[in-house]
Amino acid sequence: MVTLLRFHSKYMKKNNCFSLLFVLLFGLSMQAQSKKWTLEECVKYAIDNNISIKQTELDTKTANIDKKGAIGNFIPSLNSNASHSWNIGLNQDPTTGLLRNQTTQYSSMGVGVGFDIYKGMQNQNALRKANLSIISAKYQLTKMQEDVALNVANAFLQVLFNKENLKVQQNQKAINEKQLARSEELVKAGSVPRGDLLDIKAIVASDNQKIIVAENALLISKLSLAQLLQLKEFYDFDVTDETSAKDENNILAQTPVAIYEKAKEERTELKIAKTNLEIAEKNVSIAKGAFQPSLQGFYNINTRISYADTFSIINGMPASQPAASFSDQFSNNKGQAFGAQLNIPVFNGFSVKNNVERSKVNLEKSKSAVEQEELALQRNVYTAFTDAKGGLKAYESAISTLEARQEAFKYAKEKYDVGMMNSFDFNQSQTMLSFAQSEVLRTKYDYIFKIKILEFYFGIPIIKI
Repeated sequence: MVTLLRFHSKYMKKNNCFSLLFVLLFGLSMQAQSKKWTLEECVKYAIDNNISIKQTELDTKTANIDKKGAIGNFIPSLNSNASHSWNIGLNQDPTTGLLRNQTTQYSSMGVGVGFDIYKGMQNQNALRKANLSIISAKYQLTKMQEDVALNVANAFLQVLFNKENLKVQQNQKAINEKQLARSEELVKAGSVPRGDLLDIKAIVASDNQKIIVAENALLISKLSLAQLLQLKEFYDFDVTDETSAKDENNILAQTPVAIYEKAKEERTELKIAKTNLEIAEKNVSIAKGAFQPSLQGFYNINTRISYADTFSIINGMPASQPAASFSDQFSNNKGQAFGAQLNIPVFNGFSVKNNVERSKVNLEKSKSAVEQEELALQRNVYTAFTDAKGGLKAYESAISTLEARQEAFKYAKEKYDVGMMNSFDFNQSQTMLSFAQSEVLRTKYDYIFKIKILEFYFGIPIIKI
């Protein structure tokens, strides 16, 4: 009996542990499934994981590597060399200069330093160009992040629209189902013809179809946003119900001129165009530098060593004499050379001239690109301001229309309930109410996105990157 109690006690402890573990895991699973993404979380996640952004970051790294190469042009070049050879047979004696049949080994080594004294300011301009390229790459990265943020915001608002639209359709179905029950009572009482009941049933069936369409639209918009975020698991993906339609930054109080002037300072695409213009100017300077003389300095030190026995006549008898030692030859055979080399371009097949002309053409293209970006920016700002103003008016008008449709539907329902309105007219009133509700949602999120666009031009980011 005691053994059984002990076993029961151990079993209960294990069972409690498993139960606790199950509760914790279930709780974590439910928490993970119940997570709803905010707009800020979506944008940050997209910026951190977007493939295009990562590729643009690599371009920034490449620009930094190019700068290191430009800096390297100012550093003297250092080269060393060494060689060893064997000469077998008839060859010149390194000591006497006479031809002998012998094997001779030769070793030589040296170190040379070269540096540019003057190169038509090409090195300096190349370094300035490399710095500008880094700035341009950073601007490109910022623009890519901004584009991704806008796309995410648009997809996020689309999800919110579809969520609210689904609620409208579900609420409408609930109203119609209540009306169906009321119509059945009126038909039994003889107050309403049976044909009206059939019309209501058809409306309820149509509501089911609308709900299916709304659910599919919501699912597709969630999938689109999840794929834009490049989520691998998106089955339980959902977003928070952020439905504020307010001009929180009071952007519409600004004038289009003020927004445009601010946009000229803040917009990344204009910064990119101006930076590319500066790069084009440096390319012209680099190309022109090839017309100027170049001056290089150099310093070389070398030595040589030979390994061959030499013969001499001692007391009338031939005798071999070993070669001098390695250290002696290394020291005695040293040689130095230093100086400067001046290169003056005279004629090179018009290659330098063509490079200059080509750079000038690209410079003119860059100037046109800046002007084009300024004009496009001005047009976009004024268009965005007009769209935002129009979006606000459309949203306010839709709200007023909805209020009027709600009153009209209320009046129509009262008349239908007492048999003073036929089902066709009642259904028309209901359809107009449903359309008005959808229009409020559509204009609401259209207005929110247009405000985001206008703030974007004014330098207010969707989130701080």
